[in-house]
Amino acid sequence: MSQFPSYRLSCAPMLEWTDRHCRFFLRTISRHVQLYSEMVTTGAVLRGDRARLLGFNDAEHPLVLQLGGSDPADLAACARIAEDFGYDEVNLNVGCPSDRVQKGRFGACLMKEPQLVADCVAAMQAAAGIPVTVKTRIGVDDQDSYQALTAFVGTVKAAGCHTFIVHARKAWLSGLSPKENRDIPPLRYDMAAELKRDFSNLRIILNGGVQLLDEARQHLTVFDGVMMGRAIYHNPYLLADADSLIFGEHGAAPTRHEVLERFIPYVERELAQGVRLQALSRHILGLFQGVPGGRQWRRYLSENAWKPGSGIEVLLEAGKHPG
Repeated sequence: MSQFPSYRLSCAPMLEWTDRHCRFFLRTISRHVQLYSEMVTTGAVLRGDRARLLGFNDAEHPLVLQLGGSDPADLAACARIAEDFGYDEVNLNVGCPSDRVQKGRFGACLMKEPQLVADCVAAMQAAAGIPVTVKTRIGVDDQDSYQALTAFVGTVKAAGCHTFIVHARKAWLSGLSPKENRDIPPLRYDMAAELKRDFSNLRIILNGGVQLLDEARQHLTVFDGVMMGRAIYHNPYLLADADSLIFGEHGAAPTRHEVLERFIPYVERELAQGVRLQALSRHILGLFQGVPGGRQWRRYLSENAWKPGSGIEVLLEAGKHPG
């Protein structure tokens, strides 16, 4: 068992990336890191194919469902569904700046409506017994003062939210693309740290710009947890030391080849269900990042996994290149 809770290190929800195949793969590397789904809108949950959208493998626990929406009743219904599906937590997205999200009146634009966010949180908590958390930015557009941030957090806290994942950048809702919103607004770890000092009874998890486990460990001297995203996706093996360095678990980390061996039975089961190899292999391209043969690994997978009928022999052959 880990000495520390799973929220100490989490992998961020990332659209089109953190699907169930990605999450299972990451779980073969770390037993304890907290995993998040892609953001799923309330409309999709209520009217879409729930088994496809929300299904997961039990090995993925601890697992959080991130929801996008702004209607308290819809979010309450989705929180109940998340609990019924077996998710460990449900998270409300109040940080995404994309145009599509804004048109749906959710994501970062909700920072301008703190009472609505509070109403959503209260409705979700009343509907489900699993924890409800909020992922937010430190500000939005010209509403970027520390006073505005504390007013937002205070309002949502009053509704019963005790965990905030804080992306320590503001969001510009016009003029910047979602990608630019991840890079151009400056990181303000100092503002997030001040928030933790002023709301010491809240769980504050830092998100944004963290690239290495050593950086995460430093931030854990201030924050309750750290969320990493693209750094994990592009170099997933950095999680190999997470269980020991972040969660205090003793034992040797798996080698990259051992990770691949753990993933192959899952691949075989999914292929038998009609899933194409490329849908699985695209998440493991970074497994051998930074080691000799890593480029050949990526090239072989990229050139062969998409071919009709491709199977585990492609992974086995690709695995001969590194190391």
